[in-house]
Amino acid sequence: MKKLKISGHVILPGERRLIHLKAAKLYDATDLEIPVHVIRGEKDGPCMFICAGIHGDEINGIEIIRKLLEHEAMNEVRGTLIIIPVVNIFGYNYKSRYLPDRRDLNRSFPGSHEGSLASRIAHTFLKEIVSKCTHGIDLHTGSIHRYNLPQIRAKIRDDQTKIFAKSFGVKVVLNSEERDGSLREVASKKKVKIVVFEGGEALRFDEEITQAGLNGCLRAMTTIGILPKGLIKLLPERAHIFAKSAWVRSSASGTTIFNVQLGDRVKKGQLLCRIYDINGIEMGRILSEYTGLIVGINRLPLVTQGEALVHIAMDKVSRT
Repeated sequence: MKKLKISGHVILPGERRLIHLKAAKLYDATDLEIPVHVIRGEKDGPCMFICAGIHGDEINGIEIIRKLLEHEAMNEVRGTLIIIPVVNIFGYNYKSRYLPDRRDLNRSFPGSHEGSLASRIAHTFLKEIVSKCTHGIDLHTGSIHRYNLPQIRAKIRDDQTKIFAKSFGVKVVLNSEERDGSLREVASKKKVKIVVFEGGEALRFDEEITQAGLNGCLRAMTTIGILPKGLIKLLPERAHIFAKSAWVRSSASGTTIFNVQLGDRVKKGQLLCRIYDINGIEMGRILSEYTGLIVGINRLPLVTQGEALVHIAMDKVSRT
């Protein structure tokens, strides 16, 4: 097996270590450290990272990782598994999506060792973790007040990434283009096969979501050979692969009363919700602009004109 060195620490085959990766220093001289769990098997195999908390308020992934770290399958790892419970430690401590300068860490890659706080964290994470891996899973939730159906987002035009995405075993696999400055974009450029798991909402644990995420990670690890076949006996859901998605937005400001739910199938022109003002006067009816599956929904009833309401995945490519 290849020698593995992270932030000056050498991790040997058969070893399990917790490393605190120094990413930056705050203005009160406090070191900003990212916890990194490294599990190396005695047998050769792929090197994969699983991370959560790139957005500090998206905490379902942290619970997925807690369950994963205590799972007995971790004793059977082949190759190397690098697990990061929280990347954006500052955002996590302040229950915020962002860093102190309001920068989005997931728009700050590849970063720079001489840049902003976000840029320095991104640079360190890319250099010390991502660049040493063959595969990656990035765990996310919906943003605040938005709830996501369990789903995988990936560039499915790449055949190997498509297989990796489907192996997660959730119902929805969404072809998603990489955003500038995202972890997924820079990982792909380094030939790392990476998928994003989305499920639930910010600042909330959801047992159904965390169990789906845990099971998905175990299935994916089995597929690429980090876990031996036959160890994990989990039947995947039948995957639906969608080519694209879009949000339907509000045409007026007011209070929303929905006629649909997360996971519903809708047709173009179908009534999604009504919008009322504070006097109970109907201000508008929102009709679906697409035919597809609702994979995300705004759970805050109070909306302003132009605000995202319903996220619809459309143009189903295949069902496998």
